Amino acid sequence: MTGLFAGTFARGGAAAAVSDDAWFRALLEVEAALARAAAAAGLVPATAADAVTAACADPSRLDLAAVVAHAADAGNPVPPLVRALQAAVGERDAVAVHVGATSQDVLDTALLLLARRAVAALDADLAAAAESCAALARAHRDDVVVGRTLMQQAVPTTFGLKAATWLAGLDGARLRLAEVVASLPVQYGGAVGTLAASRGAGTAVRAALAEELGLVAPAVPWFTTRLPVADLAGALGAAAGVVATVAVDVVLLAQSEVAEVAEIGEGPAGQARGGSSAMPHKRNPVAAISARACARRAPGLVATLLGAMEQEHERAAGAWHSEWPTLTDLLVTVGSAASWLAESLRGLRPDVGRMAEAVSAAGEGSLAGALAEALTPSLGRGAAHDVAAEAARHARETGRTLAEVVATRTDVDVAAVLAAAAPDVGEAGAQVDAALAEHEQLVEGAP
Repeated sequence: MTGLFAGTFARGGAAAAVSDDAWFRALLEVEAALARAAAAAGLVPATAADAVTAACADPSRLDLAAVVAHAADAGNPVPPLVRALQAAVGERDAVAVHVGATSQDVLDTALLLLARRAVAALDADLAAAAESCAALARAHRDDVVVGRTLMQQAVPTTFGLKAATWLAGLDGARLRLAEVVASLPVQYGGAVGTLAASRGAGTAVRAALAEELGLVAPAVPWFTTRLPVADLAGALGAAAGVVATVAVDVVLLAQSEVAEVAEIGEGPAGQARGGSSAMPHKRNPVAAISARACARRAPGLVATLLGAMEQEHERAAGAWHSEWPTLTDLLVTVGSAASWLAESLRGLRPDVGRMAEAVSAAGEGSLAGALAEALTPSLGRGAAHDVAAEAARHARETGRTLAEVVATRTDVDVAAVLAAAAPDVGEAGAQVDAALAEHEQLVEGAP
């Protein structure tokens, strides 16, 4: 993406990994690897393969403007690219160009090469965000914060557990993407998948091409079985969902009325980020907001790719074509979301004092629970719950605190109830430790 909104929606390394220039280089990389694979299988002279490899390594020798101009004429850019390569290497060595292949072989393989590189850039940002979460979890392991369910105050938790939960999500997204990337297959089947144009050496060429490019060699072509693309879409969509969840937590915690965290960040020129055109006092959490904006685009793109899985016979008429820009855009938007989240978390400043004040003010939830527990032996759990709920309602309606209402009761040990209402975060700390241990294992096992 270029233009006015590129700074927001084409951020990070993933965008560069799927640029038009990157697309051309991936297509040429496939053609070069195919020439070498065909030479290894004895289909073309090694000298011809070397000539094709040299031409592919120097795009300036090719008339790429003509490729762009005529891409729509053929329905895809491979036919004009093949003609440009043949012209660049000359008639003698042109025998090593596009050996036994169809356009889909080159486009599908190039698409997966691009995806692999974009995911690598995206993963670096997810890893940076995860490291920030790990640091927050360690630093705030036992700092109490109000837990919130259904957008309402619930019972206390710790900011360490919140950060550890973010960490587990990011690590999980990285693992899923890594699994998908590790299984990406090469595409090579010729016109309809029979390898008839490869003169009996088709499966050997496929294996050699896969080895050249570091991809998996499938038993058959996957022309209309689009699981590799669908797997990428699913893993990328899941990653976007994880990023969005962390980002929305940051946005909510940074609300003026909550103010339990703040983003401390600067723009590329060193100016403060997050200002308002109308309200000088504002400092918006722009990085988290932008992460959400980018992640919001992912579900629609994922849906398009999954919808394109239904394809006709040996090559789809339109569904296959729709994948190229859609997967490209999905990689860009998820990569941008990850980049923004990494920046948001890198500059995140929790206010533990503010968190503690909120827990103290919200203690009535714990007190209501303690009252219900104290009444359970005499009333039973259901009735005790109802009595505690009625006491909380009465306190709200009369403008009194729940502690004042509880103090008037004669059917419970008031002092014991008040003591039991102290913040109880259960096994939060142990779970933080477990998440950090799993994260360290992932980091140590990374290549």
